[in-house]
Amino acid sequence: MLYRRFGKTELQIPVFTCGGMRFQHSWKDLNRVPKASQERLEATVRRAIDLGINHIETARGYGSSEYQLGRILSDYPREELIVQTKVAPAATADEFERMLERSLSLLKLDYVDLMSLHGVNSWQVLDWSLGKGGCLEVVRRYMDQGVIRHVGFSTHGPLELILRAIESEEFEYVNLHWYYINQRNWPAIERARGLDMGVFIISPTDKGGRLYAPPPALEAAVDPLSPMLFNDLFCLSRPQVHTLSIGASRPSDFDEHVKALPYLEGGPEELTSVVAVGVRRMRQGISDRLGVDRCTFCHQCLPCPEDVNIPEILRLRNLDVAFEMRAFGQDRYNLLGNGGHWAPGQNATHCNECGDCLPRCPENLDIVRLLRDAHGRLHSQPKLRLSES
Repeated sequence: MLYRRFGKTELQIPVFTCGGMRFQHSWKDLNRVPKASQERLEATVRRAIDLGINHIETARGYGSSEYQLGRILSDYPREELIVQTKVAPAATADEFERMLERSLSLLKLDYVDLMSLHGVNSWQVLDWSLGKGGCLEVVRRYMDQGVIRHVGFSTHGPLELILRAIESEEFEYVNLHWYYINQRNWPAIERARGLDMGVFIISPTDKGGRLYAPPPALEAAVDPLSPMLFNDLFCLSRPQVHTLSIGASRPSDFDEHVKALPYLEGGPEELTSVVAVGVRRMRQGISDRLGVDRCTFCHQCLPCPEDVNIPEILRLRNLDVAFEMRAFGQDRYNLLGNGGHWAPGQNATHCNECGDCLPRCPENLDIVRLLRDAHGRLHSQPKLRLSES
């Protein structure tokens, strides 16, 4: 395993993290699970640690994950683990503290190395976090007691909000989305690096394109690498990025990711060369198949009077047209309007064809037509987030 300094925390963090969102038994907050489910989780964590992946990450919102981890973390030397949990900010400090106490009691640890304010996705949640008497003040009190070592935040929010949270200089690290098919948050990563913050990439395999089940067109674009391996190398070729979360549900889920290690050890020139080939072919595929209908995901079409998430919808259309990523597109598209601040904005049916966005598009796209086309391609049944389904 390779390790990187996780910003001002000074932790040496593995370039891959064992994420606890998918190995839990249930999205419900249980205190009892079937033996087989617990054994599968234990085997997954054991495999991670055997590989040198000593960063274990979970959240209060991940159902039985904290409870199940709390049953086994004491089996390993505490000083060799980096344990992270995440707790969603609440409207009152008391409510937040109750949830934080629940997390700590389930994990059965004297301290957690990393604690994130989870889902800082809206300006209201940011205010709950940073405001006077808010959630961050609770965290600081626990840090004074040595129960929490380092504080950060996780976000699915807009770039402007992420930058505001980073610029507060209240956090030591950030969990955010960034990978080949969604590079919108790069300015936030650069600013985090400037402030010596740790950078943790959320869900590069799933939100990065359902890369565990890639369509043939995507596989062909990055061959001889797998799409998963290409994406890992793309992310980790940037020294500003410290770790990628692997949402493992079984021990074998680490196998493809660790194939990245020899490339990372080979030196920056070799790594850059390997990544550049895949990037060039991906760009060529987008250019060839989309032509003049290619959206560059610039966000200048926002705000939309009807709250249609135009850039996200056109991004998903790009991917479907260029690389046949229909299943991924449907997953993301059908959350719009149902996912709250975790998947903001409405789908294309809310477009009233007002034309407000058209003069602001630098590519002069026929946005109304493309929204209709995207809906025809991607619409199926409305979806809920995993934790709510």
